Amino acid sequence: MGFRHLFVRHYHHHHHDGRDACAREAMGIGRGRGFGRGLGDEEGQGWGGMGGRFRGGRVFGHGDLRLILLALIAEQPRHGYELIRTIEEMFDGAYAPSPGAVYPTLTLLEEIGHASVASGDGKKLYTITAEGEAFLAANREAVDAVMSRMEHTAKMFARAAAPMALREAMHQLKRALFMHGGPWNATEVKRVRDIIQKAADDIARGSRES
Repeated sequence: MGFRHLFVRHYHHHHHDGRDACAREAMGIGRGRGFGRGLGDEEGQGWGGMGGRFRGGRVFGHGDLRLILLALIAEQPRHGYELIRTIEEMFDGAYAPSPGAVYPTLTLLEEIGHASVASGDGKKLYTITAEGEAFLAANREAVDAVMSRMEHTAKMFARAAAPMALREAMHQLKRALFMHGGPWNATEVKRVRDIIQKAADDIARGSRES
């Protein structure tokens, strides 16, 4: 799915009032922050969940994630975990926004009247409102700019991300540490640390020799 295809719908021009100006402030539009240099509330998990930063900066600028989530629920109503998975697919599995960033942002969209929520089976389904539709229409240039920056960032992730087999191996390592059943006494900590350190040294040595 192409990034621009998220916005195949054509929004009609809508005159917005003072409340929409407040919404623009809440959404972070017009603040001049670049993609990848946002605040902590939009930190995600990169490289298979190994951290939320990319080359020293955050993935989403302030307000970017809110626009992306709003645009995605404009396509169709979605659950929070569906939104996380959809963004993860855009990055080919190399990045996924954290629940700690997505769910508070969805709550904000509801509070400012851009999304409505229906609950069922313990799950919340988010749907865009008429105000949300009008907001996207009035800020189409900002939305296009966010998507363009995300496309560029996704390409950088694709170049830097480890192959799937290596990401799976990293997941297995984390799972082994999590499922470790014995006591973490000094002897066991040293044993596991030595194993990981040897693997790291071997990987670094191999990259220098190649």
